[in-house]
Amino acid sequence: MAELLDEEVNKIMWSIPNVLCLVGSRSGDEWNGMTQSWVTQVSMEPVLIAIAVDNTALTHRLITESGVFSVNLWDREDTKTFVKFSKPASYENGTLNGRAVREGETGAPVFEEAVAFVECRVLDQKDVGTHTVFYGEVVVAGFQGRGEEAEIARIEDTRMKYGGVKRH
Repeated sequence: MAELLDEEVNKIMWSIPNVLCLVGSRSGDEWNGMTQSWVTQVSMEPVLIAIAVDNTALTHRLITESGVFSVNLWDREDTKTFVKFSKPASYENGTLNGRAVREGETGAPVFEEAVAFVECRVLDQKDVGTHTVFYGEVVVAGFQGRGEEAEIARIEDTRMKYGGVKRH
């Protein structure tokens, strides 16, 4: 019975529309980019973005240490990028996994190919089980390239599934 419930919960959770983006994080000389789908705006004054990051992820440690992160939105037509960022990224010569990045105003990596980005300074965080929700105050944001015209990638544009019941 529990197995059937788990399957149903997964199907329901996976049907919730989610953006698909790359979260940039950095602490000192250690840079990372991570595929992310749990992102939402949670306040207008101040403008706050919440991201939920697995407590065991490298990104979690880097954000905890630095207090900053970036959210990099991608064009819906270029979802292959996300597969390369499901594990810790390799930083080399101004790239993460071969994708050009620059140091943002907060020090967090901003992807040059992102159609839009938001840099945040952590205002608060809350451990909520398997993940920590980081509440980031928007410090700077912008469109890049054809950003304002682009349709933003969503998890349903891929075969990726994230959420629901923890799989062991």
